[in-house]
Amino acid sequence: MNLEKIPLFAALTEKMKWLTARQKVLAQNIANSDTPNYRARDLKPLEFREMIDAPEDKSVLISRTNKKHIFVDEITSYETQVNRDISEMTPTGNAVLLEEEMMKVAETQIQYELTTSLYKKNLGMLKTALGRR
Repeated sequence: MNLEKIPLFAALTEKMKWLTARQKVLAQNIANSDTPNYRARDLKPLEFREMIDAPEDKSVLISRTNKKHIFVDEITSYETQVNRDISEMTPTGNAVLLEEEMMKVAETQIQYELTTSLYKKNLGMLKTALGRR
């Protein structure tokens, strides 16, 4: 049974993918907190309307033919944006505030746990409805 054909599971899966991509962007911000002229980035918020209107698979993905190949950048369909609201900047031009980034990381983790919980609950209801509990 392919759960991705059920719209609710497809939406929850898409949300988890977005949260994973956001966590990677936030980790890059934290890693570059001492890099001169670096600006914090974040993903464009995931809009429900865009999620349901998006074509099935419009991107071409890179695949590794050998596990030893270096694969740094994953292609995502999510748009990043530079944080334009700069309240503090170091003398080197860095505008990453670790406190804000850590709050975003915690918020993303909470949203991921909520989405995972919703996925598990709905999967449990589906199993109950099929009599497989």
